[in-house]
Amino acid sequence: MSKNIYLEKFTFDDFDKYYELLSNEDVMAMITERAIPLDEALENFKLVLNNNQMHEVFGNFKVMETYTNKFIGSALLKIKEKNSSEAQLGYMLLPDYWGNGIGSEVARMLIEKAKGEKQLIEITAIIDPNNIASRKILINNGFKSIKVCEIGGLPGEILNMKIQ
Repeated sequence: MSKNIYLEKFTFDDFDKYYELLSNEDVMAMITERAIPLDEALENFKLVLNNNQMHEVFGNFKVMETYTNKFIGSALLKIKEKNSSEAQLGYMLLPDYWGNGIGSEVARMLIEKAKGEKQLIEITAIIDPNNIASRKILINNGFKSIKVCEIGGLPGEILNMKIQ
């Protein structure tokens, strides 16, 4: 368990935090290559809230700083269906928190959460292959690169980790 951060599922009242990430061009540069406009972010947030209802453990989380309770990013451990054996892992941090180990901390917390769920066999992460920092975090935590390809018209790299 981390001393510096904690994860908490997004709720209806958290759209402003979610939009702070999605509207930030620096954050989104390696994800969608563009900031997300308000109307699209609102639609995405509805999907986030619906996904959070699917399973008690899995979903989209706020990354919060323990000592200040400040919002510093989001984390994802998402399943497609309630009984899925594969989860997708992801994270986004506000630029002020880049390069100080928080991404690694978030990844470790999500991996531990996944390992605690017997239904999961593997975790997948999708990144921009040019996102060297994110790739390093995943590789250092046991992920292996499976494929570099185009995903939804954007450059993508799929990394995978078996947990059982």
